[in-house]
Amino acid sequence: MSPPSSRAQARRQRSLVISLAIVIVIAVGSLAGVLAARWSPRLGLDLDGGLSVVYKPAHKVSTSDLNQTVTILTNRVNGLGVSGATVGTQGGDILVQVPGIKNGQGVLKTIGETAQLYFRPALCGAGAFVGATSHGAKSPKATLPACTPASQLSESNLAVSPASGGTTNFHENTPPVDKTLADYPSTAPTKDTKKKTVLLPAINGAGQYTRYLLGPAPLTGHAVSHAVAQQTQVGRWVVNYTLTSKGSPAWDSLASKYFHQIIAIELDGRVYSAPVIQPTKTSFSSFGGKGEISGHLSESQAKTLALAMQFGSLPVRLIRETSQTVSPILGHSALVAGLGAGLAGLLLVLLYTIVYYRLLGIVVFSGLAVTGALLWALISALGHTSVAPSFDLAGVTGIIVSIGITVDSYIVYFERLKDETRAGRSVRTSVDRGFKSAWRTVLAADTVSLAAAVVLFFVAVGEVKGFAFFLGLSTLMDIFMTYFFTRPLVVLLGRNERLAGGRRMGISRGLAVSTEPEAA
Repeated sequence: MSPPSSRAQARRQRSLVISLAIVIVIAVGSLAGVLAARWSPRLGLDLDGGLSVVYKPAHKVSTSDLNQTVTILTNRVNGLGVSGATVGTQGGDILVQVPGIKNGQGVLKTIGETAQLYFRPALCGAGAFVGATSHGAKSPKATLPACTPASQLSESNLAVSPASGGTTNFHENTPPVDKTLADYPSTAPTKDTKKKTVLLPAINGAGQYTRYLLGPAPLTGHAVSHAVAQQTQVGRWVVNYTLTSKGSPAWDSLASKYFHQIIAIELDGRVYSAPVIQPTKTSFSSFGGKGEISGHLSESQAKTLALAMQFGSLPVRLIRETSQTVSPILGHSALVAGLGAGLAGLLLVLLYTIVYYRLLGIVVFSGLAVTGALLWALISALGHTSVAPSFDLAGVTGIIVSIGITVDSYIVYFERLKDETRAGRSVRTSVDRGFKSAWRTVLAADTVSLAAAVVLFFVAVGEVKGFAFFLGLSTLMDIFMTYFFTRPLVVLLGRNERLAGGRRMGISRGLAVSTEPEAA
């Protein structure tokens, strides 16, 4: 039977091999997985091109309203399925950057035009604005007149009644348009405020009229908790919505007041739907916090409306100041130049470590290779989530800086080995003692770097957050690799007398010490 010390050494040897094997399997497996899935890092605006937009509030707003607007815009952009978008403040303005998009105008339309959602009572219908063709055309500043009695969309004029059976059909009158409104232009989006009576156009198929005269809005998009665009069994697009705990009784109150009348749902100065309230019922009943918006909505109209209802209305009207499509050519050129310089420097460092530390230099090379595989897989996987910022030039800089931190960890360990061997100990015993001393130094240095990255990530904005994120990620990777890869690999190599004492590439040759064991 083997002595206890031999069994303990065998178990420790096995644990080192297992640790090394697990790290290699994870690195190779994760890299193979992302390559098989054809995943790659989600590039930022400067590397992949995209859309950059600056919005300015239409009037002075508080910091809390500005921050709330940023949050809602972020949710809306992400709700489009666009990943990697950044929304932040720039002075008193809001900067939106969406990398890698193909349909910039579609994104602009959604985030820029879905400013505020209102539920307004429809007062009467109106025809198209005749403009210059009419001698009576009014100024945009002209006060809107009251509806003529015959054109009012009142309960008596609509005369809504359920059809026989009362389940899906109903009858209603269609009051004529108010002809006097033809001389009045539609209310400008910047003048479309909650407490005013407005004259707004309807999207195609939103109702019986080209335009609607609408009263003040008793309810806004804040009453909606969840909304989704869905297709019915007959192929029509509708929006099903769920109200908040406060929004449900408010909607019931509004719907009860305008039972068998029309409530228009307007979004950024356009009427998307003008439904009659419960036309198939003879008396009002609670909606129970849920409802459906139907009509002749197209797929894009239904999804746009659902998206705006889902994330609520903005607390401020936004005016688009600038929008530009960013070309990735300049950033790509800078990336190629930076990577070229970085790779050249890395090769020189690796060459130097191999010449100086011999076999231990191969450890540095293999460690960086495994770290690179893990980082590529991890960054590619995070690119399919909303956790990580997009990988831009700042992120590349963070990775390059972290390479220096990683190489420093190797140097600290190797120099501790030198100290141990110079004290008269053999390479075999020095690999363990040297790591215990080096580990404290590496852990302290990486903790400082990680703390700085965390603080920078939460304090900074824009591209600096990307730098901090990837620097912190690489620092965590260095801690993991130092303990679970570098330590077992160096210990295993140091315990192999042939590798430790090789004449040209042996560890002892790199440490410039004798291979003889220390004196008793």
